Amino acid sequence: MFSLLWRFFPGPAWLRVIVLLLVAVAIVYALITYVYPWVALQFPAEEVTVNS
Repeated sequence: MFSLLWRFFPGPAWLRVIVLLLVAVAIVYALITYVYPWVALQFPAEEVTVNS
């Protein structure tokens, strides 16, 4: 999979590394901002009680 991504992006190796890092950061940002909150809403809320 990594070799497919490596061949997909044109340019020298240093530019490919920068582009792949930017793509990874964008994916993580999208997951944390949009996907994880949506998934959290799909699970039913649990009632948690703490006895003191």
